[in-house]
Amino acid sequence: MVARRTDTRGHQGPFAGGITLRVRPGQLFRALSVVWCRIGRMSDELEELPELPAYAEKVLEVADMIPPGRVMTYGDIAEWLAEGGPRQVGRVMALYGGGAPWWRVVRADGTLLPGNELRALDHYRAESTPLKEASRAAAGHLPRLDMRRARWDGGNGAHV
Repeated sequence: MVARRTDTRGHQGPFAGGITLRVRPGQLFRALSVVWCRIGRMSDELEELPELPAYAEKVLEVADMIPPGRVMTYGDIAEWLAEGGPRQVGRVMALYGGGAPWWRVVRADGTLLPGNELRALDHYRAESTPLKEASRAAAGHLPRLDMRRARWDGGNGAHV
C-alpha cells in the first residue's frame, strides 16, 4: 500500500482532504473517519479498499515522473501511454489526481487550470517553470505556460 499526503488545493478526488491510498488487490486497511479535522477509527474491523483502475494508476505514475519545472499535456500522457486520450487523462486527474503533482499536467495551449490558477502559479514559480507573461488585455492578467520550453517528453529532460 502507498499512502501520500493529498494536496486538496488541486484536483478534487474521492480521497480529497486526507491521505490518498493506493492499494494492491487484497490489501486491507482500517477505516478512518475524518470529520472536522479529527481522525478516529470507524471500526476495528479491517476493510478492503477499492483498487484504483489500472488506467488511473498508469496516468498517476506518469504524472509522478514529471520533473519539477516541466509539464506534460493531457494528450502527451495519453500518447506516452499509447492508451486513452486527453479527456480520459483529464478525468483521471479530476478524480484521483489530488495526491499527484496535478499542476504539471496541463492543457496544450498553456492556460492555467481554471479554478486553480493562483495555486498552480505558486507551484510554477516555486519550481521555475517557464512562463509567458500575460498581456494587459488577457483576462485576469495571468501568465501562460511557455509550452515550447516547459514541455517534457518523458525522457532525460528532452522536450516533446
